[in-house]
Amino acid sequence: KCLKFVKDKSLHHAGIWPGSDGYLYSLGTNYYDMWDRFEDAVAYAMDEVPGVIVAIEPKPYEPTPNNIYRTTVDGILACHDIESRLKSEINKDLLKKGYRLLGMQPEIGHIRMGFEDAPYVFSRATREGRLFHTHWNSQPMGNYDQDLNVGVVEWQQAEASLFALKMAGYNEYFGIDINPVRIPVQKAIEINSAALNIMNKRINSLPNEEILEAYLDPENHRGDIELILTKSMK
Repeated sequence: KCLKFVKDKSLHHAGIWPGSDGYLYSLGTNYYDMWDRFEDAVAYAMDEVPGVIVAIEPKPYEPTPNNIYRTTVDGILACHDIESRLKSEINKDLLKKGYRLLGMQPEIGHIRMGFEDAPYVFSRATREGRLFHTHWNSQPMGNYDQDLNVGVVEWQQAEASLFALKMAGYNEYFGIDINPVRIPVQKAIEINSAALNIMNKRINSLPNEEILEAYLDPENHRGDIELILTKSMK
């Protein structure tokens, strides 16, 4: 039904966050069966509504104790495995033409819950040509899923992610994924939009050539990148 809705409304993609799919006990879980069941089900649904692209949103835990796709690499592997199970001639033809039918929808909060680095994650997905969407908030390392406003904690994770996306040429929508506590929804949207716009202006003002030169020739530019980033904090 979800994929049919996406097709009927001509939406960009269907997002899958398998928050309740996973396992409790490490000993006794049939992992192959768990992955096979889920991937067969997704492939079957995609073959019923061919041509609709689907994005996986990994998360290490919550609400289930251990989610089925805990990390970014798990999500990318799932993309490959599900695509290999597609049987619809329309879907198979799209794959032969080089289209990605499965992609990623990383959320900064979920990334940090799994002790991953956000710009690294976005770059992993863009390198595969599988970054279908992005979800923005902030989150202390590990901990429970807090969905804080962008930049409330770990401002540099969001800013570095924007820089990585700029380098990759990403030009899609940003999804604000928040649970604003004691803040009206409209005010929360205003805060998050302001934070992202400020970050974007800051990274657009960085001396990209100097950063690239320092990265490629570190011997002659010791500390230069750190100095550039320090001066940008004025």
